[in-house]
Amino acid sequence: MNSRRKFLQQSAMLAAGSIIIPSVQSNAFNLFKSRYPTYNQLNIAAIGINGMGWSNVQAALNVHGVNLVALCDVDKNVIDRRLNELSKNNVDISRIKTYGDYRKLLEQKDIDAVIIGTPDHWHALIMIHACEAGKHVYVEKPVGNSIVECNRMVAAQKRYNKIVQAGQWQRSQQHFKDAIDFVHGGQLGNIRTVKAWSYIDWKQPLSVKPDSPVPAGVDYKTWLGPAQLRPFNENRFHFTFRWFWDYAGGLMTDWGVHLMDYALMGMKADVPKSIAALGGKFAKPDSADETPDTLTALYEFDHYNIIWEHAVGIGNGNYNRDHGIAFIGNNGTLVLNRGGWEVMEEKKNANKVLVPFAKSVDNGLNKHWENFVTAIRENKYEMLNCPIEAGAHVATVSQMGNIAYRSKQRLNWNKQAGKFTDEAINQKYLMSSYHNGYKLPVV
Repeated sequence: MNSRRKFLQQSAMLAAGSIIIPSVQSNAFNLFKSRYPTYNQLNIAAIGINGMGWSNVQAALNVHGVNLVALCDVDKNVIDRRLNELSKNNVDISRIKTYGDYRKLLEQKDIDAVIIGTPDHWHALIMIHACEAGKHVYVEKPVGNSIVECNRMVAAQKRYNKIVQAGQWQRSQQHFKDAIDFVHGGQLGNIRTVKAWSYIDWKQPLSVKPDSPVPAGVDYKTWLGPAQLRPFNENRFHFTFRWFWDYAGGLMTDWGVHLMDYALMGMKADVPKSIAALGGKFAKPDSADETPDTLTALYEFDHYNIIWEHAVGIGNGNYNRDHGIAFIGNNGTLVLNRGGWEVMEEKKNANKVLVPFAKSVDNGLNKHWENFVTAIRENKYEMLNCPIEAGAHVATVSQMGNIAYRSKQRLNWNKQAGKFTDEAINQKYLMSSYHNGYKLPVV
């Protein structure tokens, strides 16, 4: 039980970009040596390297022929720390250029692909500018911080015809594929309800902290970018930016994007007809967090519902799992998470659809990067396991849940128009507000 809990905790931290992938071997840092001939080398750069951006760098360097040529972060302390890590692994860091401004990095001609590991509110701008600069892109989830941003990112990929992979690496993990194949096989019978959830007992609501001076080495103005100008506060910086609406969407768009992705995929779902959500700061009402620590969102589709739920500070989730997806059918229920999957039968169907627990056996992030690099080398966008359209789809659905919560309304979606039926809701929530002279490009 302890080993399983450790695995789940590491998975939780990986979703939030807070650990370094332990499977990366030191020989992965032989950046400029490869079995691949020169014409098959791939030069990458990373923008935002404090958390998941750095995990992506390490996974990328496990792929033969991938070279790291540039790093960018608005926190010089982070750049110095990463260069020190590389140097300890006998990497010639003099061959890696560093930047504080991603626009300067995009001018570097020998870069083939960029990783975007910044806070969410920067994803759309950097992805569009990178495609415009002729770079392929690996963008962390959620791909956009608003529904309009998601749409513009899809349009940018089409216009500039670049390979763009979203960082939903579970799509490259075999046991997830096996479970969804079983769902699509029909053995569960009529599926009327799908549940996706995240209960994270390794995090607690934030305590209120006073504003403070900007730390030395941090370009805070650039970190804010298009977000509203505010005094520096430690709670809003680095990892915990996720719990503030200016920069992200809380657990709904953090873990929710990973797990709702498979709820949608299993049901071959497009967009819901209506969305309702209830929740709040129930664990600690006076916490510094803006996003809810407790939330239930209900998505209405034809003939079935999808339910999202999350709780901060509680680890006892559905089916005694702290995260997962459950497809509840007439014949049985399939339960899936990062540890593996199984099917629990209805009593009346004993010994008909029972599937014992099938454990995960591979590294999804490493395989996701192999998929991305192969698609670039083959120049086949259709090879991607999670193209930008798929990332935008689930990010949009997750944003719908947040908008229903924030507006305190049951919302109806007009699929043909690509917006809510309530124009007041569209005006307030469909697009993130851009400040400080930044504008989202019209693609």
